[in-house]
Amino acid sequence: MRTVRSRDGDSVSLLIWLALKVDDDNTEEALYKLNPGLEEYGPVLPAGIEIVLPELSPPEPAKVVNIWD
Repeated sequence: MRTVRSRDGDSVSLLIWLALKVDDDNTEEALYKLNPGLEEYGPVLPAGIEIVLPELSPPEPAKVVNIWD
């Protein structure tokens, strides 16, 4: 599991985007489950909070549909 440390003014969604390059509710929910009490800081985090990032499964390859098939 990777951890990151917040900077003053960071939000949870920004940290997820910067570290994992995803922006979805499932990842944010997993992060809150791994870091109990994180929601008490509100939408803008203070500096210095150590946050455990969730492990993501690799994305499924997109199915290509050809209109001539």
